[in-house]
Amino acid sequence: MSQRRERHKALVYHSKPIPGKIKVVPTKSHQSQRDLSLAYSPGVAYPCLEINENPDDVYKYTSKSNLVAVISNGTAVLGLGDIGPLASKPVMEGKGLLFKIFADIDVFDIEVDTNNIEEFIQTVKNISPTFGGINLEDIKAPDAFEIERRLVDELDIPVMHDDQHGTAIISGAALINALEIADKKIDEVKMVICGAGAAAISCGKIYKALGIRAENIIMFDSKGPLNENRDNLTLEKKDFISKRNDVETLSDAVKNSDIFIGLSKSNMLTAEMLKTMALNPIVFAMANPDPEISYQLAISTRDDIIMATGRSDHPNQVNNVLGFPFIFRGALDVKASKINEEMKMAAVHALAKLAKEPVPEYVNIAYGEKKLAFGRDYIIPKPFDQRLITTVPLAVARAAISSGVARENIEDWTKYENELASRLGNNNKIIRLLISKAKNNPKRIVYPEADKLDVIKAAQIVHEEGIGIPILLGSRERIEKMRSEIEYENEVEIIDLSESKHDKIKDKYAKIFVEIRKHKGLSFKKARQLMNYRNYFGCMMVKQGSADAFISGYSRSYPEVIKPVLKIIGKEDGVRKVAATNLMITSKGPIFLSDTSINIDPKFNELAHIAKMTAYTAEVFGFSPVIAMLSFSNFGSAVHDSVEKVSNAVKLLNRCFPDLTVDGPLQSDFALNKLMLKNKFEFSKLSGQKVNVLVFPNLDSANITYKVIKELDGAQSIGPILMGVEKPAHILQLKASVEEIVNMSAIAVVDAQNRKL
Repeated sequence: MSQRRERHKALVYHSKPIPGKIKVVPTKSHQSQRDLSLAYSPGVAYPCLEINENPDDVYKYTSKSNLVAVISNGTAVLGLGDIGPLASKPVMEGKGLLFKIFADIDVFDIEVDTNNIEEFIQTVKNISPTFGGINLEDIKAPDAFEIERRLVDELDIPVMHDDQHGTAIISGAALINALEIADKKIDEVKMVICGAGAAAISCGKIYKALGIRAENIIMFDSKGPLNENRDNLTLEKKDFISKRNDVETLSDAVKNSDIFIGLSKSNMLTAEMLKTMALNPIVFAMANPDPEISYQLAISTRDDIIMATGRSDHPNQVNNVLGFPFIFRGALDVKASKINEEMKMAAVHALAKLAKEPVPEYVNIAYGEKKLAFGRDYIIPKPFDQRLITTVPLAVARAAISSGVARENIEDWTKYENELASRLGNNNKIIRLLISKAKNNPKRIVYPEADKLDVIKAAQIVHEEGIGIPILLGSRERIEKMRSEIEYENEVEIIDLSESKHDKIKDKYAKIFVEIRKHKGLSFKKARQLMNYRNYFGCMMVKQGSADAFISGYSRSYPEVIKPVLKIIGKEDGVRKVAATNLMITSKGPIFLSDTSINIDPKFNELAHIAKMTAYTAEVFGFSPVIAMLSFSNFGSAVHDSVEKVSNAVKLLNRCFPDLTVDGPLQSDFALNKLMLKNKFEFSKLSGQKVNVLVFPNLDSANITYKVIKELDGAQSIGPILMGVEKPAHILQLKASVEEIVNMSAIAVVDAQNRKL
């Protein structure tokens, strides 16, 4: 992708449909006059008086307990340097987004227009009553050290400069595990730290706290090693003065060392230097985007290396998102007065321990791995690992309580862990998992409506992001014109069926179609005529292996598009009925709804089959299916043919698939409310479980429900996902958005990856 195109894409993302990446959303009812009188005057006076009497009640009556300020003066932004507070705002909003999607923490970003340390500190102190925590961001060293130290001492809420401590905490966890794999003792190893900025200093402190001996560390800044010959070193650098005055160069220091920590710039560590390191060298080359030594060069130079970088395209990514959202989550949940060293070390050890545990299948799916397991290429957890939110905050909260900085104790840790898990429903992780999985092995997708603007925009995103390989089916003239308008510059296959060069393939496809439908009386003339229609031609491309997946339906009705899919691609072996499910990303978590598009009134055995296919689809997406078979009646409390149908479907599923977690008939509110279900029907297999699959008794109820949820809840709908067809084919809702087409494309690729094509 050209730099111009990348710039345009980024600017559109940040400006459309509304400027920025975060917004404030009401959490209380506000429809009536009564609501407004409670929210503001006169009702608001009562919580004000309570807080005035007992200041700690501010956590009870306001959003302070879940609100963090991301604060910067823009003096050290990413790789951009001192660009000032205003230009830093997109970065701070981005940080707020990460807080929200990974740990469900609300954020106000605050950009302070001063480079004066005292003014900055006073500004933060003045606004601190608003917040439950302060995340300092992108502040230059050495100012950052003084600012953080003073604010930690002078405020009674958690303060952390993530640029310093985030990398230290994540790499500290990686170091614990790397030393175990290398079979080296932490108090004996020799370490070289290339870089002496805020992150390097903080990393060095964490490593010493873990057990690295000070005399075994040599730290380098841009002027050379920090030793006794150096004048004018900052207070922070003086903590890392080495007595080894014989070491003059990085090459000297690296020789026979066990560990190289890179927090500087690219190409600082050469292959020749790496060769001189001790057996099983540990190299954390964390400069971004280009590490101190490239991953490929490093692993080709030493086959015994244990390596981590800051990049997502290599194993062992040191990514701060593994730390800061979950550390603040734990600190906020016990109303901690600070984030102390005990809490940071708790996070380090929690991350290190998590990497040793069996990896859930959904993580393997997300990263295209057959089986991630603790070892040289897996020493720290992956950012998509949903166990992070139930592991790190819990450890941090325990440390806050035991070290005496928590205002609130946690009595029931199991309940707290469940509360943490419930926060996962407030983000679009499943979509990121899907797209990440698709990128690991992109497949060819044919788009029969490629001369529609939204479709070609989606195909461009799919292409540029590496999600899939588009095949554009449509008018070449229109497609090329739109490609020019939207700057779609990648080379792409275009098939215009009006061009005579495709006549032979149409003849071939027509003969195959006649063979498929020979018992249905299809003539060659009719089959040849149908091959002029893009949906028929596109389905035949997938049937014959010229494409891996088919996506259509943007400009055609569902019945019109499903017809060629069923006639040409057909059902999988053993499939009774093709069905469709929608994955809804709701405010309470992801949930599958079936059958939303095809079977009007399925029989009981067909309903059971739909449930089983949906369960398999959920497993492909990384979920353990918990299925509620819905009705207007609970467990047959009413006598009706529809209720009996659902009841018989449940009996069939329990008999044929006893390991499947399924029950019913159930009303939808009982299925979705764990407490109601447990109190009323404790005997149910679903009691105490979170249902993630709803199977409806007919098409009316399923289709109406998913569309109502989409409009009223603002839920994102992925689907309908077609189940039971022989090859990957998926049909869009009429006038689907660009985002919906991209998501469906990711599904089609993942579907193709899970088949033998």
